[in-house]
Amino acid sequence: MFGGFGCILAKVLILLLFSFNHGLVQVKNPKVGASKSCDLFQGSWVLDEHSDLNPYNSSLCSFIEKQFDCEKNGRTDDNYLKYRWQPKHCTLPRFDARSFLLKMKNKKMMFIGDSLSLNQWQSLTCLLHVGEPNAKYTLQRFGPVSNFSFPAYNVSIFLFRAAFLVDLVRQDDDVRVLKLNSISNGTQWKEMDVLVFDSWHWWLHTGRKQNWDIVEDGNVTYADGDRMKMYEKALHTWATWVEDEVDTTKTKVFFQGVSPDHDHVRTSESGNCTGVTRPTRIPARPHRGELVLEKVIRTMSKPVYLLNITSMSQYREDGHPSVFGAGGHRDLDCTHWCLPGIPDTWNQLLYTALFTHS
Repeated sequence: MFGGFGCILAKVLILLLFSFNHGLVQVKNPKVGASKSCDLFQGSWVLDEHSDLNPYNSSLCSFIEKQFDCEKNGRTDDNYLKYRWQPKHCTLPRFDARSFLLKMKNKKMMFIGDSLSLNQWQSLTCLLHVGEPNAKYTLQRFGPVSNFSFPAYNVSIFLFRAAFLVDLVRQDDDVRVLKLNSISNGTQWKEMDVLVFDSWHWWLHTGRKQNWDIVEDGNVTYADGDRMKMYEKALHTWATWVEDEVDTTKTKVFFQGVSPDHDHVRTSESGNCTGVTRPTRIPARPHRGELVLEKVIRTMSKPVYLLNITSMSQYREDGHPSVFGAGGHRDLDCTHWCLPGIPDTWNQLLYTALFTHS
């Protein structure tokens, strides 16, 4: 479907090479071109005040959720939009909306996960709409599924809300059961040409924000447990589903990687992302969720390509909505990302992985 994509990116994206240089997990990636190696996910954020890095104005995309529309919510500084991601040994191609739509013509893509999937999905749909403004679009929402389509190209970009990937069901007695060994929504997923998965943040919720009452793990049920072990079991269930159900000669499978939050940052007097206006230079420790994700993907025989956005995003505590999200000063948001903003770079990387490497 995408030419030599599989051959060039190799059967498995990540051959983990753990190096604690700068305190980051280094991931060795396949070759870009015939003569040199380039890891798109290892590099630095470069200030570029003379280039038009801002790909769109949020006012041009009326469908952007309030929680991501920082400018509309009162954010006036734009320094966070003046940094571009520069890989160490190559140049990251610019996102080309028309090229994306032409190469995805008659195809379907689906983002599956939580509100970080929503964040990236809204970034991509806005990039496409603004980049190809004469192409009419339709936006439909039904249950957990949203579909942003471009009829002239017969391209559909879906979002499926499934924060845990595995099943979360409500029983007749109103008890919410998180089933670590079950994925029943997969029938809709495997019809896609491109799948982009994401799951992490909801595994950490406790108290009123916890979304289950009991956990079902095989024949055993319990109220709660070790969240990292639960996360890993769910990822193994997802991995088994991909191995058994997805024809990867027809469908490209990506995992978004773990998007870091900055609720407890070391560079802010407030102890969170409030008032941060530029990237930090302080290296972060390897992210525990990302390490588990990489461990699971490494066991898979079918090609799953990790968009390893964790390390690069850890430097960008300035890119969160903070007080300019849906909750304002009452509910600071150091988890999601402003749009335009960091998810646009994620989609630039997705675009590069899908098309430029072929």
